[in-house]
Amino acid sequence: MASNGAAGIVSGLLRAARPKQWAKNVLVLAAPGAAGVLTHRVVLERSVVALAAFCLVASGNYIVNDVVDREADRRHPTKRHRPIASGAVPEPTALVVGLVVGALGLGLAFVVGWKFAAVVGIYIALTTAYNLGLKHVAVVDIAVVASGFVIRAVAGGVAVRVPISQWFLIVASFGSLFMVAGKRYGEHKDLGDDRASVRSTLGDYPLSYLRYVWMTASAIAMTAYCLWAFEQQHLTSKGGLPLYELSIVPFVLALLRYALLLETGHGSAPEDVILGDQTLLVLGVVWIAVFGLAVYVGS
Repeated sequence: MASNGAAGIVSGLLRAARPKQWAKNVLVLAAPGAAGVLTHRVVLERSVVALAAFCLVASGNYIVNDVVDREADRRHPTKRHRPIASGAVPEPTALVVGLVVGALGLGLAFVVGWKFAAVVGIYIALTTAYNLGLKHVAVVDIAVVASGFVIRAVAGGVAVRVPISQWFLIVASFGSLFMVAGKRYGEHKDLGDDRASVRSTLGDYPLSYLRYVWMTASAIAMTAYCLWAFEQQHLTSKGGLPLYELSIVPFVLALLRYALLLETGHGSAPEDVILGDQTLLVLGVVWIAVFGLAVYVGS
């Protein structure tokens, strides 16, 4: 009986770690990938370790966050089934495991280098501040969550010592803001009148305001990517195919497709939207292929 209980707790902790959301940490590979250095063995090794460190730190944060949010999660139609909110995992056990997993991730970050560990430390500090109170401050909550994505992208460049371009930062920042505002927009529509009892800031956001934020953010992200692609094509063109410019097509179409899914009420779980929509996946693969050819093969 005890072993079954222990197995249930372990299973619950694994679910609370949300391995499906590790896909977000692929952003750690964005900077070295865009710089064209991922084919170098040392860079690839450092990138993989950096990715693993962020997965551990993020999972530790998810577990601790679920402990802090357990009461609000119990009022949510789907989050109430989470292991900690449902009581499948005892709160003290979850808190200890979350802190240990996060500490292991930070320790692994030092293997990559102290500068990378410092960036990871900033991420931990920011997410801790979010869990302890910033999540209840309208606008600030969106900015903090979006900054978590940007920090991942910056951390990848720091890990392998490649410079981060201004265009990369603009696209990453406003692309992240687009995703986060879209998530809040989806939650607003899903939860209706009960939204403020689940997430306090949702009571402060009119639906039109959230639509304004994600529309503005997506427009800036698309514009910045187009300007960057034209600039790169001009700098690297060797008379071949305009691959950087061609990569604009699947990138913009992917953002427009995601915006359509948001408007039709599918944005509250971005990872499910991205992994569950075949058209979006195809556009993503096409963009990666064209962009990869532009960076690693050349125009």
